[in-house]
Amino acid sequence: MTGKLFVLFTGVLLLSLLAGCSPEQARKERFISALYNLDYADPRSAGINPKKLKEIDAIVKEAIRERATPGAVVVVLKDGKIIFDRAYGHHTYDKEVPTRPFDIYDVASVTKIFATTIAAMRLVDQGKLDLDATVGTYLSELNHSHPDKAAIIVRDLLTHRAGFIPFIPFFRGIGEGDYSTESSARYPVKVAERFYLGSDYYSEVMWKQIIDSPLRTPGKSIYSDIGMFVMKEVLERIVQQSLDAYVDEQFYRPLGACSVGFCPLDRFAEARIVPTEIDTYFRGQLLKGYVQDPGAAMAGGVSGHAGLFAAAYDLAILSQMLLNGGIYNGRHYIRPETVRQFSSRHSDDSRRGLGFDCWDPESKEGYPCRLASPETFGHTGYTGTCVWIDPEHRLIYIFLSNRLYPSQTVNKLAKLNIRSRIQDVVYEAIGTSSAESRNFSPPISSVSQ
Repeated sequence: MTGKLFVLFTGVLLLSLLAGCSPEQARKERFISALYNLDYADPRSAGINPKKLKEIDAIVKEAIRERATPGAVVVVLKDGKIIFDRAYGHHTYDKEVPTRPFDIYDVASVTKIFATTIAAMRLVDQGKLDLDATVGTYLSELNHSHPDKAAIIVRDLLTHRAGFIPFIPFFRGIGEGDYSTESSARYPVKVAERFYLGSDYYSEVMWKQIIDSPLRTPGKSIYSDIGMFVMKEVLERIVQQSLDAYVDEQFYRPLGACSVGFCPLDRFAEARIVPTEIDTYFRGQLLKGYVQDPGAAMAGGVSGHAGLFAAAYDLAILSQMLLNGGIYNGRHYIRPETVRQFSSRHSDDSRRGLGFDCWDPESKEGYPCRLASPETFGHTGYTGTCVWIDPEHRLIYIFLSNRLYPSQTVNKLAKLNIRSRIQDVVYEAIGTSSAESRNFSPPISSVSQ
C-alpha cells in the first residue's frame, strides 16, 4: 500500500470508528460508494432514529424463520443518501451462500417501471411517443389484421385499461418440434440450461397469441402483463432497437447502474446471482440467471413486463433519478413534469399511474403501507421484490428477495405483510405519523384521459 493510500485508508477508518461504524461497515460503504456512486448518511445526523431502524432486522429474520424467503436485501435512502442497507439470510435454505448487499435478483414486475416505463417517459419527452395515439399509429399492420388492438390508446396500455386478459400461459403450447436441448441456427433462443426455442417462435406463435387474445374489459382497470408485451413492441418500433439495448444505452450505463439489465448470465458470474426458484412446471430445473416468468423467458429473456435483474443499489440509482425529477449527477434523463405525469394516479377507479403503481386511498390496511404519503409510487414484483419512492418525504425503500425458492405455492411474504411492515418502520424512524401521511387527498393527474 502506498503512503497516500495508507493515509486515506487510516483516515477513513478513524472517522468510521469515531462515528460508531465498524471497519467492516466502512469498507463496505467505500466499496458501494466507489462502485455505484451512492453516498451514505449517519441516520442520527439526518434526524432519524437508528434504534427504530434496527426493528427491520427482526421483521426480516421472522420472514426467514417462517420460510417466507431464504434471504433478502433492504436498502433505504433519505434525501439522496443511504441511511440503511443490509443483507440477510442466504441464497437458499441450505445456508451455503450468505446473501450480500450487491447480489443480483430477478426483480420480476419491477421491470415494468425501470425498463418499459422509463423508456416510454423518455420518448414522450422527445415527442416520439404520443400517449393519446392509438397502437395502430406505431404498429400499422394491426390496423388491417386486428383493428380492435390497433384502436387501443397507448395510455391505456400503461394504466392497464386496454382490456387485455391478465396473462397467457404460453409455455403450455410448446410442442416437441418447437425446442431443442442444443443451440443451433434453428434453435437460438435460450430459455434455460439445455432449453432452446426456435428463432421465430415469438413472432410466429407468441405474438399471434397476444394479438388474437380477447379484449374483455376495455376501459376498466385490470392488471395485465399482456399489455406490456404490446407496449414493448410499440417502443421498439419507435427506437428501432431492442428494449434491453435502448434502456442500457439511455439509462443504465450513463447512470452508473452497473449491475442492472436483462439476461445477466451474459455479463456476470453466476455466483453473484441469487437463485429464483426450482421450476417444476415448465423447465424442470433450478432458475439462476434465467427469468422466472415463463413468457419473458420464451421471449428470449427480454420483455416489457419481466426479465430485468438488478442489485438493490442499481434500483436506488434509478429511483433517485426519478425522485430528483429525472435528474442525476447533473444530467437530465426525463423532464420533471413527465415524472409527475407518469407517477400520479390517472383515474378515480384505480390507484395506477402510467406504468407505476401508486398509493391506494381505498386500502384499509394501507398500500403500500400504513404511513406512505399519497404521493408514493413504485411497483412490486412476483419474485418478492418492491421499490417505493415517496417525494413527500424524499424517501426510497427497496426490498429484494427470492421468496419463490425453492417452489412456493403460498405467498408467505405477503401473508406475513413483511414488505409493508418494514416500510412502516422506516417511516416511524423518520418521525412520520399516520395522520400526517394520510390527511390529504391523493393526487390525480390533470392530463386528459
